Amino acid sequence: MIGRREFIALLGGTAATWPGVVGAQEAAEPVIGYLGISSPEAFGSRLQAFRQGLSETGYREGRNVTIEYRWAGGQSDRLAILASDLVGRRPSIIVTAGGIAGALAAKAATTMIPIVFETGVDPVVAGLVPSLSRPGGNVTGVTSLNVEVNPKRLELLRELVPNVKAVALLVNPANPSLTEPLLPQMQAAARTLGLELHIVQASAEADFDRAFARLVQLGAGGLVIPSDATLLSRIAQVAELALRYRIPTIFYTREFTTAGGLASYGGDVTESHRLAGQYAARVLRGEKPGDLPVQQVTRVELIINLKTAKALGLEVPRQLIARADEVIE
Repeated sequence: MIGRREFIALLGGTAATWPGVVGAQEAAEPVIGYLGISSPEAFGSRLQAFRQGLSETGYREGRNVTIEYRWAGGQSDRLAILASDLVGRRPSIIVTAGGIAGALAAKAATTMIPIVFETGVDPVVAGLVPSLSRPGGNVTGVTSLNVEVNPKRLELLRELVPNVKAVALLVNPANPSLTEPLLPQMQAAARTLGLELHIVQASAEADFDRAFARLVQLGAGGLVIPSDATLLSRIAQVAELALRYRIPTIFYTREFTTAGGLASYGGDVTESHRLAGQYAARVLRGEKPGDLPVQQVTRVELIINLKTAKALGLEVPRQLIARADEVIE
């Protein structure tokens, strides 16, 4: 199958000289507006999974569907502008990925264009949909377990560093909707485990080096980084700093461990993005988003980087290795 430009070239002209052909082609090819909180580099495996979900339902980017991307670069305050820009281009559907903020920005920008979201936050609690089974309106999507398993990350860190007495939680002060309910949850978990919990903050690039230096001053023997799309955009930087400052760190997504981080524990975001691709395709085929129940991915995955553990002087317990979904050596 040849593309639109090649077809026009065979006719002996340009888009300007064959407007009827271009119009017919464009009318037949739907457009997905893709709003991402982070960057295409950080979302590489997630984009691949999203495209897989599309292809499983009959759509392939560049062949019978066009995707227009907008990336916030980890800056949630840009999402409203980017969402409005996408709405102005009148796509067939808007897909938001990597957090609730993008979904809320898209919802605020349009009540007409269908929206499919992917998030690790409860969309009912966030006010995105009134019900998981009956979302109604123009919004539906997929959730994964990330916020709910924050205390478990603290438990796993304790298993990785058995003699630890004080640990820290890295939070993004620019995201109070996630941070405020998280703090009492994690403080209660730390008390149960007999751990002292320190809170450090970072959002901009320059904050992270200072945050890790502060961890050393506090005597923190480990670090937990919760679900936060802005922090996701800093994965490579965080992995490097954790190794440099010799702070055992557990993140919420596999990209951290593959970038050289010690461990990650969180929802299967590959599966949630694949399902988001399937839902986007179903909406493109004519199904109403309000009739599609919000899907919940309940699988969580533990990934451990043994090479990093060795560099940190840690011996990972055999029973923990046996429970891991993936071990990087």
